[in-house]
Amino acid sequence: MAKDARDSWGSPMEFVLACVSYAVGLGNVWRFPYLCQMHGGGGFLIPYLIMLVLEGVPLFYLELAIGQKMRLGSIGAWTAISPYLGGVGLASVVTSLYLCLYYNIINAWSFWYLFHSFQSVLPWAVCPANSNLTGPLEECEKATPTQYFFYRETLNISPSIEENGGLHMGQALCFLLAWVITYLFIVRGIKSTGKVVYFTATFPYVVMLIYLIRGMTLHGALNGVKYMFTPKMEELANPTTWINAATQIFFSLGLGFGSLIAFASYNQYHNNFERQAIIVSFINSGTSIFSAIVTFSIYGFKATVNYETCLERYISFGAAMAVEGAGLAFIVYSEAIKNMPLSQLWSVLYFVMLLLLGMGSMLGNITAIITPLRDFKVVARISDEVFNGGVCLLCLLLGLGFTTTSGNYWFTMFNDYGATFSLLFVVLIEVIAVSYIYGIRRFEKDIEDMLGHRPNWYWKIMWAGVSPLLLICLFVFYVVNYIQGGTPTYQAWNKDLGKSEQTEYPVFGQAFIGLLLVSSVSCIPLTALYVFCQRKKHAQQHKQQLTVNTVAA
Repeated sequence: MAKDARDSWGSPMEFVLACVSYAVGLGNVWRFPYLCQMHGGGGFLIPYLIMLVLEGVPLFYLELAIGQKMRLGSIGAWTAISPYLGGVGLASVVTSLYLCLYYNIINAWSFWYLFHSFQSVLPWAVCPANSNLTGPLEECEKATPTQYFFYRETLNISPSIEENGGLHMGQALCFLLAWVITYLFIVRGIKSTGKVVYFTATFPYVVMLIYLIRGMTLHGALNGVKYMFTPKMEELANPTTWINAATQIFFSLGLGFGSLIAFASYNQYHNNFERQAIIVSFINSGTSIFSAIVTFSIYGFKATVNYETCLERYISFGAAMAVEGAGLAFIVYSEAIKNMPLSQLWSVLYFVMLLLLGMGSMLGNITAIITPLRDFKVVARISDEVFNGGVCLLCLLLGLGFTTTSGNYWFTMFNDYGATFSLLFVVLIEVIAVSYIYGIRRFEKDIEDMLGHRPNWYWKIMWAGVSPLLLICLFVFYVVNYIQGGTPTYQAWNKDLGKSEQTEYPVFGQAFIGLLLVSSVSCIPLTALYVFCQRKKHAQQHKQQLTVNTVAA
């Protein structure tokens, strides 16, 4: 491994902003408000903050400590802890690769919506006319203008995953643009990223603040916020509430991808990562709560505009739409934006914010692939510009499939099965490896060497007991849920009815899901097996050499 002359952040602030930019992403804006609504508004904050303390902060701290101590990406860092654990880093890289392939398609959608916002009438506000100009298009009339714009104009979606009609050129060009910008952000490695994060980590807050001020002045906004902060305490007795809180913290902080280890590996050796881990974790959760207030103020406005009488039903409907994934969040928000005065301005602001959140997370995702690979001497000889360009080009070419007419169904598959299972397994192995293979005592000494003091009892209890137990519970919950769920399904768009219908994945889809689940996780046992065989082989060769030498003597 090439460790000499490693680049480093220009200042600790760059590192903190990179972590914030990476951790604060689309899940904070979409998924958290939905979970709040689903689990009794303000009541959800209780398990959410408890899980932050029991699982989020300790695991975030752990990954930063490993990166800073080893000064290597995920593969090198875990190999340094034990050669048998190199597969943990490899599994992180494979998972990050899957994420990189499909994550930029969300940024492509944001570009598409942004470019369409500069019109006198927003294209998702009205239905286009039919061919003989006698009325609106039938598909749009049966759905809504916002749904029609997303499914037909943006995706030009096919009726099922089995039918494919080639690339959607508009989407493919937006996808290319997203990758070109990602490349420009990382062209010179950490030197470029360190400057870009000043913008990607701060500007979304400016937009959110503007939206909050605007949202609070809308008619009925307070009804939405009141709905969010009215706790339904009975939800605390529901185990799903706690599972969802733990899962949201886990994925929102971006644990297990190797991005945090990569970012921390560019720190100065004595940098105070303990304070930074706490700050970033709380900024991330604070952002989720802040964006939920903004979201609920807009839901409240939308509900009051549409149904003065059915407030609760509409808020529930609006928030429930957000769960279906990134796609429907475009529909919910564009639906609310079109009713605002100066809707074009609010549309531009919103989609610029989404782009910055998405691009900020992409920086972390791509760094998680590039950093571990650059630690190998073979790759270290290639210039940053060429190697980073090669990785971006590969991801662009592999990801073009998501811009086809059936691409959204593949996007959903990757989003549902590409990371969840493997990340839980990776982080579980990580915390067990540090606590019981590397050893808490040894880890303590490493931290003391870097910070000048040992971690207190809270961190040790979390790493050795509480966090691994929580992760085992989450892991078991996911496996049981997957088995009980029967045949995996997806939402297929029916243009005749103007709505999505639940459809079972075909056999090839199910086989691909199996491949996604197994491919990253299998890196861990396969690497350990490879190391074991290599060592056995070397031992035998050494033994034979000794025998030959003895006979010769």
